[in-house]
This record gives sequence, C-alpha cells and structure tokens, in this order.
Amino acid sequence: MSTAPVIQATELSRWYGIVMGLNNISFDIGPGLTGLVGPNGAGKSTLIKIITGQLRSSDGELTVFGLRPWNNPDVLREIGFCPEDDALPDHLRARTWLRGLAMLSGIAPSAAPEHVDAILDRVKLERVHWEKPLGQFSKGMRQRVKLAQALLHHPRLLVLDEPMNGLDPMGRQEVQSILKQLAAEGTAVLISSHILHELETLCPEILILNWGRVIASGSQLALQRRLQGVEANLHVRCSDPARFTRVLFEADLLLGFDSTDTADDEGGLNLRIKNPNRFSESLVDLLTEHDIALHELRSRDRSLQDIFEKMTE
Repeated sequence: MSTAPVIQATELSRWYGIVMGLNNISFDIGPGLTGLVGPNGAGKSTLIKIITGQLRSSDGELTVFGLRPWNNPDVLREIGFCPEDDALPDHLRARTWLRGLAMLSGIAPSAAPEHVDAILDRVKLERVHWEKPLGQFSKGMRQRVKLAQALLHHPRLLVLDEPMNGLDPMGRQEVQSILKQLAAEGTAVLISSHILHELETLCPEILILNWGRVIASGSQLALQRRLQGVEANLHVRCSDPARFTRVLFEADLLLGFDSTDTADDEGGLNLRIKNPNRFSESLVDLLTEHDIALHELRSRDRSLQDIFEKMTE
C-alpha cells in the first residue's frame, strides 16, 4: 500500500467574514484509518467541507490525491462522503434510491441492481428492509443507507461525519469491522466523531483541531509519548502514603493526588505527576532515601480521551 499523503494541507485558512474557521493549518493524512477530533467550533465541519469540495479555501492549499477538490470532478469522483445530517427521501425505497444514485455515479443501468445489492449486503442492512420506504427506517438503518451511498462508486477516500450515531452496540461493531476491512483493501478513511473511545480502538492516526488550529496530529502512540514528558496520572500503593506525597511535593514532582486507601487498596494513591521522565529517574533514590516501600505502580491514563483533554486544555 502506498504511504504517500492522501490529503495534504499547506497553510490552509478559511474565514467567514471576520470569523476564522481554519487558521493557517498544515498537515498530512495518509492511507488507513484516521480520526478527526475537536470540541464544538474547532473547525472540523469546515475542514470536511473543503476536503469534499463543498467549500473553497480562503488561503493556502488543500489537495486530495494531489489535486484540489474544489470544482474538480476528477478528484471528487474518488471521494465518498457520509454526512452527519440526514436528507434521505422518505418516500423512496432504499433499493430504488441507491440504484438511482448508482446510475448517477456512472454505473450502467443493467449493472446497477446487482451492484446495489452487493453494497447493501456489505453494510449489513437486512434484506427484509430493502424494499421498505426510507421513512420507515430507524436512525441506525438510515446510517447504513448513508454509508452504502458513500460506497457506491468505490471511492479511494471515504469521509465519515459521526457515522456511529443511532447505531446500537452490535451495529457499531459491524460498522467498525466494515471500515477496518475497507482500510485493509486500500481505502483511506477519515472519521470525525465525538465518541473518542471508539476512535481509540479504530483509528491508529489522529488529527486534533481546536479554535481552527491543528494542535496535534500523528499516531496515537506518538501523541502518548509526547505527553509523557509533560504530565502523567499514576496509581501507586506504598508503605507510607503521607510521607510519599510530601517527598514528591518537596522534589517538585507532584501536581496533586487523591487517596484511595481502603481495605482493598491499602496505601493507595492516585497521583498527578509533573515531568514523568524526571520522576522515573528519581523514584528509586527517593524511596531508598526515605525508607518507603513501593507495592504497586501503574499508569492511569494515555487513552485517546486523556490525549484529547490535555491537548485542548
């Protein structure tokens, strides 16, 4: 699989009058699964609209497969888009709707029925629903139809905005499996979602926006390592919690703590450690010098939620 960037932004900006939607951002997104995260107003929707050719940038450049998507059918036919908003025609049947879209995408009328059936099977919409009007579909079923229409023309880039909304737990697992398989087949997948624990298990690569700026991008592992030098949340059990916290404060290594000292967690502490690298280098000497026995030490963070919260503070 090629490792060349699928999406590349260079000093990209977009403003609405005096309001800045995106502010001079640069990044690369490669093949595979990438999660796009950020708080409300971070610029995610603006970025998605530029990637999918719905908006023109105000300054800078964004390319998809090396081409600018704005007003460019050559690149737009390579992109599949599943929007957050639902605008499906309630009076049409799912199969009829998708066959029409397939033909608009250039698929021959004679081939469209078989092609649509294969896509509906792929998104795991039960066949009993194929001839029902879309107005009778649940939100989760409508999400599957939206995913199906994004896949009709076999795009090389799939852009999904909140694709898990309305799906039950089994449906979420099925859609995750579909997306992983698409990525394995060579489709680049960009997913914008507020459900961070799902992106954590699904997307090796993450792009975090805040206030129209890119504040972090790269693999989850790289972002975790970046945070290791700033702050860490640890759980420890030791022989003298009061002395241990005092020693850490005096060494300027502790930002805060909570005691978890119970019968089941004797001598337990949850610690917010300042400068984890220096903490690791000093720990043995501090324990030895102050005659403190350490019974347990483990990390309590480094989930995608932790990364997101610390990066957007």
